[in-house]
Amino acid sequence: MGQSSPALRLADPDAFVDGVPHEVLAEVRATTPVLWQEMDDQPGFWAVLSHADVVTVARRTDVFSASLGGIVVEDMDPETLEMVRGMLLAMDPPRHSIYRAPLADTFRASVMAALEPTVRSICRELMDRAAEQVEVEFVHDVTSGLPTRVIGQLMGVPESDWERLHELAQQQAAGQDPDLAGDTDLSAASIEMAMYAIEFAAERRATAERNPDAEPPADLSTLVLAQEFNGVPMNEIDFGSFFVQLVTAGNDTSRTMLSSGLHVLLEHPEQLATLREEPSGIPSAVEEILRYANPLHYFRRTATCDTELGGAEIRSGDKVAMYYTSANRDEEVFDDPQRFDVTRSPNPHLSFGIGAHFCLGVHLARLEGRVFFEELLAGFGGIELAGEPVRIRSNLNNGLKRLPVQLTR
Repeated sequence: MGQSSPALRLADPDAFVDGVPHEVLAEVRATTPVLWQEMDDQPGFWAVLSHADVVTVARRTDVFSASLGGIVVEDMDPETLEMVRGMLLAMDPPRHSIYRAPLADTFRASVMAALEPTVRSICRELMDRAAEQVEVEFVHDVTSGLPTRVIGQLMGVPESDWERLHELAQQQAAGQDPDLAGDTDLSAASIEMAMYAIEFAAERRATAERNPDAEPPADLSTLVLAQEFNGVPMNEIDFGSFFVQLVTAGNDTSRTMLSSGLHVLLEHPEQLATLREEPSGIPSAVEEILRYANPLHYFRRTATCDTELGGAEIRSGDKVAMYYTSANRDEEVFDDPQRFDVTRSPNPHLSFGIGAHFCLGVHLARLEGRVFFEELLAGFGGIELAGEPVRIRSNLNNGLKRLPVQLTR
């Protein structure tokens, strides 16, 4: 099929448990920027390792489809694939543009900036709760509380439902780690969340019909349900898919950004000291955290025709995976890419994607990252590891499942 490398088994969930093999990725990237990877029980895929080639795949939506085979390297059953195709991240143009355009204004920077007081209040409450303990497990006891609560408030979801939605989001993100997933049926978790959203949207509309003169809730659900997509309002089923993507992706990637960010800072105490001295540098540090410890290793596309990329002959129907973990450390783009530098500029990392699928929630993610680290560093003069961090077992999620720390005021 193509040139492979016995040193890399990127589809294996165990490949990253002991850490990302950045040195091996750098060696392979230099000679084989588009690398064939075998899979044990399914057709293999092309791993796209260079920054330039990842950008090409992301921008060429006519050649590399998000919808055709979904966004993970594992082939899904038809029912699951159809459900995933209802999410923005797995739509191709023009359908993607039809659904994204009406939502863009609700996620613009100025709208998200108005959420800062809410985000800061949540962060301070999380910090106060953490301060009551001698040691905390930072991933789940601290960082997990922020994205779930922010999205819950943003969508107008009753607070009594936040914990269940948080559990469902974690189940969907932890499918390859038996410590976290257990006997969880991931499809069942997705369906349960989608059904919740469908019922939520139907009740919102029924309430509006019963009380036509009442002012609707001032939240994102009201805005989304009022939008027209290709000339018609979003239906409840489409709202369910949108809701699952927003809650699941927002919960997992934000939690990973925050917990991995603290871990990286503790590994580089001189960088942490720099931020304590100059908190104005935190936005730049968030970008470097996203580059250096990107929350997701890859997203998949499927070739719609025969093509050539990075010296590889790709056939129609082949799986193609854009490896942000590799592209974010490409020597052709970043000076000294293996070095963590909170002052790095420019920093054209690809952790938010690029092109048509550039992350819709980018301004919310940056807001959460900035405010969280501002409150963490202002609230605790001492932050130390209290045990060994443990990475999640996954070929997709690049993060921690345990980060024991000691926090002192």
